[in-house]
Amino acid sequence: MTPKEEFTALYQAHITRPGADKLLAFLEKSDFFLAPASTRFHLACRGGLLEHSLNVGRLMLRYSDEAPESLAICGLLHDLCKTNYYKESTRNVKNEATGQWEKQPFFQVEDSFPYGHGEKSVYMIEQFFRLKAPEAMAIRWHMGGFDDAVKGGSFSISKAYERYPLAVKLHLCDIEATYLIEARQSSAQ
Repeated sequence: MTPKEEFTALYQAHITRPGADKLLAFLEKSDFFLAPASTRFHLACRGGLLEHSLNVGRLMLRYSDEAPESLAICGLLHDLCKTNYYKESTRNVKNEATGQWEKQPFFQVEDSFPYGHGEKSVYMIEQFFRLKAPEAMAIRWHMGGFDDAVKGGSFSISKAYERYPLAVKLHLCDIEATYLIEARQSSAQ
């Protein structure tokens, strides 16, 4: 099974609320399945966003004390904001062995809707179906201390984590996927 087939199977098996089919159709038309997860950090490669979303989705679905639909929504869609966000371009890089300048492909950010990371994913999902409060909080705060609002001294994240355990679970799974699973994959290549 390809990663796209696995994503689609998990999505359709667990996410059944009205409008979910329309969101999946949007993903099919977008660059979601081909986009990188980042420009230079984890999975900065074609298909990286899909791979990261699957990694987090699989980790989330391990929890048996939450509704599987909520776990799948949070895990598979937490980085929806990265859809149609990166553009492939080239830049000149000096080849140290030859001393020649060569064109190298890279991904750059082209954010047409600069709404913030977690809140943008929430906004995009809710164009298709309503999120429950714990799901919205989990997706909004999944970046934890890496979120710009937290760096500015906000205590909202602490309140969200105290009130919504799903938010803590998503943050932990996102960190585990990024720094443990994906870091091992990158070092093995």
